[in-house]
Amino acid sequence: MAAILKDSLRTIQTYRTSSPHYTDLLDILEEILILREEFRRRMKREVFPVEEKLVAAKMAGGLPLVDFSSLSCELLEPKEYFLALLEIAEKRNPGETAEIARKIRDGEILFNDLIYESFNPPLPDEEEAVEDEADASFDLVELFIEESLRPALEQVVARHGDAVAKSGWSEGYCPICGREPKIGEIRDEEGTRYLFCNQCGFEWSFLRIKCPFCGNEEQQTLAYFTVEEDEQRRVDVCNACKRYIKIVDFRETNQKADLDVEDIATLHLDMLANDEGYD
Repeated sequence: MAAILKDSLRTIQTYRTSSPHYTDLLDILEEILILREEFRRRMKREVFPVEEKLVAAKMAGGLPLVDFSSLSCELLEPKEYFLALLEIAEKRNPGETAEIARKIRDGEILFNDLIYESFNPPLPDEEEAVEDEADASFDLVELFIEESLRPALEQVVARHGDAVAKSGWSEGYCPICGREPKIGEIRDEEGTRYLFCNQCGFEWSFLRIKCPFCGNEEQQTLAYFTVEEDEQRRVDVCNACKRYIKIVDFRETNQKADLDVEDIATLHLDMLANDEGYD
């Protein structure tokens, strides 16, 4: 993992030069990756144990290995990591997240509830009411809520990833944690499309001509666009459900894709997709 971190930091440095407008975000990502490695090394307990005998059955049934529809396990390590992540934001905007951290430490905000809500968002009419009541500063920590589970979920990937990769999983959501992908890549001679889960770091192969969100396979309603002089990065869009996913293709340059970094370095594609009416 230390070697992967070094590669990621080198990639970040490269993008600081080529995409200086993303410097602040890349600086934050660099701190996150270093902190992630620290907590990964410190984590001794298995936060999300998965019974080996259930893996095949879950994969066959389209069920992720970790079930976030209910949370009964203790999330002490992710909570500690989350509080450390909040300090990254606090250094840049003093006072923005200190109160959230205090409420979590004092039990006024339950960390398990934050995680549950991130996987089980309220229905559209409920969401409006929640937004009216919520503190605006919560918007600043959505990334950290997602990231807080990464070291613990990487344990699941390390233990069961090989079995999952051989299972023939064909769903558009992550087989480890159930999160929808934001980015993916094209690789190998066959041009296989792989989807990447920012939540746990797992990649799985998925059909090129299929929407991972609604399952649409009608070629006429599936398309993609690129920006001028950057055809290595594109946006796959579905005109049936109006969703999109970013895709990188470094086969010509033999560059290894670091999708954590690429997700930040391609934020302009997110903005373009949103401008075109895709979510």
